[in-house]
Amino acid sequence: MNLKNFNLAPLYTIDQEWAVLTVGEKEKFNAMTISWGGLGTIWNKPVVTVYVKPIRYTYKFMENNEYFTISFYNEEYRDDLGILGSKSGRNIDKIALTKLTPEFFNKAISFKQAKLTIVCKKIYFQDLDINNINTNSIPQNEVDRFYKTEPMHRMYIGEVVDIIDKRI
Repeated sequence: MNLKNFNLAPLYTIDQEWAVLTVGEKEKFNAMTISWGGLGTIWNKPVVTVYVKPIRYTYKFMENNEYFTISFYNEEYRDDLGILGSKSGRNIDKIALTKLTPEFFNKAISFKQAKLTIVCKKIYFQDLDINNINTNSIPQNEVDRFYKTEPMHRMYIGEVVDIIDKRI
């Protein structure tokens, strides 16, 4: 891992290109498409922040595992990312519905087709609090759209422990 030469436009890449959050073990794992997240620094460590609602199947994997990955793909895999974001692995093998092939690292999972995978070790988590949303900045109808009938997201911060960059 060479963070000094690592280059990514996170505000565009995570939101517009999407990313895949993958977590679990070789025998049992789940992946979901995400468009919320960030990269930065906390406690002098490079970190990734992701958000998962407790109703998502991926949530239990995030709770029970120490490592997770976020990975990025070329446009040709957009339909596959759509499947990972719209189907639940709780009832079906949604990976089998895609062209993606799992790739197992020491303590984490991604997919061979990923052009970039960031391996993270979970170092912090916290539930978002609806009382802390600034409704002067986030309109109430947006808050209601996400949380009127569903619980708040849980934020996970993972220390970046490896970067597998196939773009070079």
